[in-house]
Amino acid sequence: MKSFPRNMLVLTLGVLLGLSISIGHGVFANREDAEATLPLDELRNFTQIFSRIKADYVEPVDDKTLLENAIRGMVSGLDPHSSYLDISDYHDLQIGTTGEFGGLGIEVGMEDGFVKVISPIDDTPADHAGVEAGDLIVRLDDTPVKGLTLRDAVNLMRGKVGTDILLTIVREGEEKPLKITITRDKIKVKSVKSRLIEPDIGYLRITQFQSRTGDNLLEAIDSLADENERALRGVILDLRNNPGGVLDAAVEVSDAFLEKGLIVYTEGRIKNSAMTFNARPGDEIDGAPLIVLVNEGSASASEIVAGALQDHKRALIIGNKTFGKGSVQTILPLGNDSAIKLTTARYFTPAGRSIQAEGIVPDIILDHIKISDISNRSAHSLKEADLSGHLTNGSQPKSEKQKEAADEEASDADKRATLAKQDYQLYEAVNMLKGLMILQR
Repeated sequence: MKSFPRNMLVLTLGVLLGLSISIGHGVFANREDAEATLPLDELRNFTQIFSRIKADYVEPVDDKTLLENAIRGMVSGLDPHSSYLDISDYHDLQIGTTGEFGGLGIEVGMEDGFVKVISPIDDTPADHAGVEAGDLIVRLDDTPVKGLTLRDAVNLMRGKVGTDILLTIVREGEEKPLKITITRDKIKVKSVKSRLIEPDIGYLRITQFQSRTGDNLLEAIDSLADENERALRGVILDLRNNPGGVLDAAVEVSDAFLEKGLIVYTEGRIKNSAMTFNARPGDEIDGAPLIVLVNEGSASASEIVAGALQDHKRALIIGNKTFGKGSVQTILPLGNDSAIKLTTARYFTPAGRSIQAEGIVPDIILDHIKISDISNRSAHSLKEADLSGHLTNGSQPKSEKQKEAADEEASDADKRATLAKQDYQLYEAVNMLKGLMILQR
C-alpha cells in the first residue's frame, strides 16, 4: 500500500458556506521581491477618497474598517477565487480542511450578480433540501442577492445552527423560481464513501478532497476487498458534485491507480510556482478496469484526478463536462492572524491541457436521466417455453442449487432496476464496467 506525505498546498473553488477550504504552506516564502515603483497619482487619489469618507460619510467609520475593505476589494477584484481572509475567515478555513464546519453545505461563486451553486455537498442540509449544481440563488430570505458581494451573501447564509433560511432559486428547466427552506447545521463531511455494488465491483465516492482523503481511499479499497473476499475486479470512482479541496489529496487519489508518470503540473509567474507531481509504483487495484463519474459540479481537484486518469488512459471518464476551475490558490498568512488567498498558478494535465474555463470532456457523455418506471418486459413476453407442447431441452430437472441461482438472478434484476431509477448514470457505469471486466478477462 502506498503511504502519502503530508503538505498542504490547496486548490479551492469559490467560497464554501461557513468555510473556505484552502490552506497553504510557504512554497512562495523564498520568492524574490518584484521590482515595483509606487503609483503616486493613484495613491494620491486613494488618500483623497479615504479622507472624504472619513470626513463626509453619513456615519463615522474607523480606519481599520476602511483599510480592510480596501484590501478586500483589491484582492477580490483580481479573479473569483482570490480573497482577503480576516481573522474569522482564516480560522474557518483552517478548521475546514478537517471536514467539520457550520453552514448549509454548498460550494458557491458569483455569476451575473447572483450566487451560483457550484455543488451541494453530500449529506448536508443543502443536499437534503434538494439544492442542485447550477442553481442561481436570487434571494436570501427577504434580501435580494443582486448588488451584494459574495462575502455579504455568504455572511447572510451563515447563522446559528438550527435556524432556517429561505433560498429563492432560479433553476434551468423550471418555469418559475423555487423556494427552498434550509435549516443551518454543523456539517461533518465524510470525504470517502464506499460499498460493493455487486460482487467484485467496488463503488468509491469522494465528496471533497481533504487532508486525509488519500489515506481514507486506500482504507476503503482494502475494506471492500475484504468484504468481497478477494481483490476487486472493477471499480467506479464517483467525483460528481465534488467541488475540490486539497491539491495533495488529488495527487494521492490519482497515484492510487497509476503505476508511473506525471499526474499534474503547475505554472505561474513566480519561479517557485512551477511544480510537478508524479505517480509512484503501485496500482491499488492491480490494473482492474476503472470508471470515473463526473458532472458540471466536479471542479478543481476533481478535474485533476479525472484529467490525469484520462490522459494516462487508465480510466474511462463518463458523465457531463466538468466545471473548468484550473487555477491554484495559495494562502499567504499576514502578521495580524489574517491572510490573503491568492491565485498564483494554473495547473495542467499530464498531456499539457489547461482546464481553466474549459473543463474535462468525458470520454462518454451521459446526461443525468430520471427514469420513472422500469417494467419487467421479459415477464410479459412470449417465449418458447410458453408454447403449448414445446419440446424439452433434454436435460435433467433443475437442482435446488440451480433454482437458488435463478432466484438470485431475479433478485439481482430487481436491484438493477432500482439502481436505474435512483441513479441512471451509475447504472450505466456499472453496465460499462462489466463490459470492460469481460474484455479484460
